[in-house]
Amino acid sequence: MGKELADAFPIARDTYAEADQLLGFSLSRIAWDGPEEQLNDTINTQPALLVHSIAVLRVLQAGYQDIQPAFVAGHSMGEISALVSAGSLPFLDALKLARRRGELMKSAGVNSPGGMAAILGLDIPTIEMICTNSSTSDEIVQVANDNCPGQVVISGASDALLRAMEQAQAAGARRVVRLAVSIAAHSPLMSHAQTDFNQAVDAAPLEDPHIPLVGNVTAQPLTNAHQIRQDLQAQLNARVRWTESIQFMVRKGVSLFLELGSEAVLTGLLKRIDRQVAGISIGEPQDFESLSNI
Repeated sequence: MGKELADAFPIARDTYAEADQLLGFSLSRIAWDGPEEQLNDTINTQPALLVHSIAVLRVLQAGYQDIQPAFVAGHSMGEISALVSAGSLPFLDALKLARRRGELMKSAGVNSPGGMAAILGLDIPTIEMICTNSSTSDEIVQVANDNCPGQVVISGASDALLRAMEQAQAAGARRVVRLAVSIAAHSPLMSHAQTDFNQAVDAAPLEDPHIPLVGNVTAQPLTNAHQIRQDLQAQLNARVRWTESIQFMVRKGVSLFLELGSEAVLTGLLKRIDRQVAGISIGEPQDFESLSNI
C-alpha cells in the first residue's frame, strides 16, 4: 500500500517518514512489506489508510493546483482524511486520531465482540425492518453502512446478526456475506469506546473547514468545527450514509469525483449510486495520468 507512490514522489515518501516518526514505529514498513495480518489489524489499518490518502493528496496538490474540490467526504475512517484535505485538521493530528480510533475500536471489539455482514439485493427499508425484528433489548443489529443501492452492511451482536442474516436470505437477498471481522463498527457495541473517543476528538485541534465536508452521520455539509466534532463522535455508533452523501453532492452539481487512496472501492460504489457522474481513483503513480484531461 503506497510503496510505488513513495518511490515515485519524494513528497509521498516524506509523508510516510513523518508518520513513522510521529508513531515511533515503521508504519511504512508494515504498509509496504506486511505481514498482511499486521496491516489488517485495525490499529494499523486505519492510520495506514490515512497516510496513503494524504500522500496522494499532497502529490495532487503539488502537481495539479488547478483541481479544486467543491466538497470533500470520506467513508467511515476516511472522514478523518477528508478533514485534512479540507484544512480542518493538520496531518499529524489526524494521524494521532486515526491511530487512537483504531485502538479504541479494537478494544471495544474485545470487550463487546460482535460482527458485520454485507447484504446484497435488498433495499434499506427492508433491511431496517429485518434488523428491528432480529434485535432484542440486549442484542442489537443495525444498518452500519449504506454503501450504495443494493449493497448494505449490517453490524451488531453476533446472535442478532445471525438472525438478521437468516431473515435477509429468506427475504430474497441476492447474497449475504459474514465479514471477516470481530468488531461491530457503527453499532451500539462501539459504546465501550465512546467516552475515550469523545475525549480524543475534543482534544484534536479542529478548525472550520476551507471546503464543505459532507458528514457520514448527517449526509449534509459540515461547515464549522463544532459540527465536525459532533459528526465524528456520533460516527462510532451511527450509520455511514454514503449513498445519501453522494446523492447530496450530485444534487449540488458535482459531476466528477476523485477517490484518493487505496484501491477503487468508492469509485465502484459511485457507479451504482449514479451512472451519470464520473469517478477517478488515484492511489498509484500511473493513476495521475487520468487527470490530464480534466
